[in-house]
Amino acid sequence: MLLKLYERNNSREDLQRVVDVLNDGGILIYPTDTRYAIGCHGLKERAIERICRIKGIDPRKNNLSIICYDLSSISEYAKVDNKTFKLMKRNLPGAFTFILNGSNRLPKIFRNRREVGIRMPDNAIIQEIARWLDAPIMTATIPYRNDEEIEYLTDPELIDERLGEQVDLVIDGGIGGTEASTIVDCTGDEVEIIRQGKGILNE
Repeated sequence: MLLKLYERNNSREDLQRVVDVLNDGGILIYPTDTRYAIGCHGLKERAIERICRIKGIDPRKNNLSIICYDLSSISEYAKVDNKTFKLMKRNLPGAFTFILNGSNRLPKIFRNRREVGIRMPDNAIIQEIARWLDAPIMTATIPYRNDEEIEYLTDPELIDERLGEQVDLVIDGGIGGTEASTIVDCTGDEVEIIRQGKGILNE
């Protein structure tokens, strides 16, 4: 099912509908500041497991990521020292995934790896959803094959055509991007860029 949302002035009914899907353990596809993503309520383990199956990933071997609405909520779900907090403050919201050591507030499925990716996309639609939900959103890029046309990554109607039956709601936020986020590992003594994507890190 496709739901059109906008950068501003969305109806309370539409936003509540999205939040109800997440609270009920449902799965969404939504725009970010990079590619369209697939996600669920970040504290509902069964929904996270469902996404892992759709993506074909093993949570014991792959890092999982969450979207947080603001910087203050990050410290609930990850261990953040002053240096890392300042780095994130300079760069978020933005096209980054910061890898941090996770906290005990995250479900057990995250603790297999002891690390969590933190996203705060510079996208008004997913920011508003995260604010309304008042909880982290587990997030991953939508599954795709390397031989697929780029339109299948960017056009919400085509995404709905291909993946709509596997998820509960596809949010149409307009044409999406094709670049991935920049992954920044903050778990060691030195900050390390694991993957250079759209975000240019301001150190």
